[in-house]
Amino acid sequence: MARRTPALERSLDILELFTDGRESISAPEVVEELGLPRTTVHELLNTLTSRQYLHRHPEVPGRYRLGIQLFRLGSAYSDHLDTAKIGQQVAQELVRVCNETSHVAVLDHRHIIYVAKVDSSHAVRMVSSLGRRLPAHSTALGKVLLAYLPEDVLHERLAEAPLEALSERSVTEVPALLRELADVRRDGTAVEVCEANPDVCCVGAPIRDRSGQVVAALSISVPLHRWSDERCEELRVLVREGADRCTAALGGAPVG
Repeated sequence: MARRTPALERSLDILELFTDGRESISAPEVVEELGLPRTTVHELLNTLTSRQYLHRHPEVPGRYRLGIQLFRLGSAYSDHLDTAKIGQQVAQELVRVCNETSHVAVLDHRHIIYVAKVDSSHAVRMVSSLGRRLPAHSTALGKVLLAYLPEDVLHERLAEAPLEALSERSVTEVPALLRELADVRRDGTAVEVCEANPDVCCVGAPIRDRSGQVVAALSISVPLHRWSDERCEELRVLVREGADRCTAALGGAPVG
């Protein structure tokens, strides 16, 4: 087995504490959550700060935020991530046409992660951020990505834990979700009404690579007060066409 570097692993563990969406951390929190000695934690925080992976909170003494170096690394990674770059371009095109917020997401086990987004110009619109994670089963993007997993992989992941309810309309029963995923495969699009957010509806479609694999999904999100059956059908056409353009740009061929 390859040797690993404990100090580096501990530093990465500290940075990964931010993946739950927290805005800052303190040394006592790191000690408690990671079970590391206080002296070690202070040394690691000082090192990460000196290398600009963290920076001291300007208003709250003793707390740390993510630093500019992580943004630089993320930007460098994004520059080489064709799916995100192409998705961003197509999302911009969609927003110019429909003036609703558009996202591109990839699947991270049972969650989705936003890798591209373009906001609507409306004062009332969906609020989101790049890198945000959401349970896949409660989003149109996630339903698309789950629908095209191999059947054994899908069932294995769904069996790992109960389906979390983000709103009163979230699907929390596996049989009901499986029926929805079958509809996604049949229709080529997913529709989600107030499941992830009680005030937002969404449509999504798959993005494929040159091998035909679904590697991401494209969506359009709409506040509930601008949603209707007619609007839903209009946006399903738009998002399917947009996803097909992404697929073509990645060297793939649309299905159906």
